[in-house]
Amino acid sequence: MKKYNEKTEVLEKIADSITSWIGSIQSLIVHTLLFITSFLLPMLNIVDFDKMLLILTTVLSLEAIYLAIFIQMSVNKSHEKIEDIQEDIEEISEDIEDIQEDIEEISEDIEEISEDIEEINEDIEDIQEDIEEINDEEDEEDHNEKAKNVILKSNVNSNKNEIKALKDIIAQLRNEIDELKKEE
Repeated sequence: MKKYNEKTEVLEKIADSITSWIGSIQSLIVHTLLFITSFLLPMLNIVDFDKMLLILTTVLSLEAIYLAIFIQMSVNKSHEKIEDIQEDIEEISEDIEDIQEDIEEISEDIEEISEDIEEINEDIEDIQEDIEEINDEEDEEDHNEKAKNVILKSNVNSNKNEIKALKDIIAQLRNEIDELKKEE
């Protein structure tokens, strides 16, 4: 079986080479030269015209038969390749569908994450507002305490001044009392 496959591969390579050569410019030139030579031989009386036509017709018929076989082999091989490519395309299409499903799932996940982020941002804004309110309240309490302290200091200073004034008055009164006592 292995030898059969190897022989088949060799024949396929030969057929591919011949088919590829037949479709080339070189083949066109060689065939044109052969036809010109075939028709020149009877004109130069080297070969009889009927004999040349018989040989030319036989050669061309055999060439046509083999070319048809080679071309059919190429067509069959191309058909197999096309079938393989179609299978690959079907697999790729299935992979693309799977990828599209994955992309849709990822898009849904992204939407959910975006919603979560929006909620987190709202929570952060609420927390910031609460912090600002707390800071404002602390600032008000600090301000109130400072105002109380200023008022107390002011009261203390004015009380000190009043006490000093009272002490002065008391001292004056004592002086006056002492003077009155002396006068008596």
